[in-house]
Amino acid sequence: MPRHAFPVIYAHDVGRSLRFYEALGFETHYRLPPEGEPGYVGLRRGDSFLGVVTAQSPKDLIGVEVGTQPRFELFVYVDDVDRQVRELRQAGAAVLREPEDMPWGERLAYVADPEGNPVTLAFRSDQA
Repeated sequence: MPRHAFPVIYAHDVGRSLRFYEALGFETHYRLPPEGEPGYVGLRRGDSFLGVVTAQSPKDLIGVEVGTQPRFELFVYVDDVDRQVRELRQAGAAVLREPEDMPWGERLAYVADPEGNPVTLAFRSDQA
């Protein structure tokens, strides 16, 4: 049995969020239900995992309502921050902060996923 942890994103539109994360290189490895509109998807990108589930799920399972503010920030290393921002902007994603070189050696940009959560896109020259 795998021994890893991963975040689960609460989404009002699981399919829309799925398409956003696929644009960042995540691939579906689990989907429920297997056909039709997804209620949950398990995503993988290299050694990283992410779940996306309907925003109704926490209410149904544990009696908790999903808030309206960002509920997490995801940090994703990409091969080309500028290109990734252009592609996501063309696909309709909101850019929260344009690409910028940081004093600690990374190039960063911030975009919002379809639920408004910040996603940091980063490149470090020594990661290539």
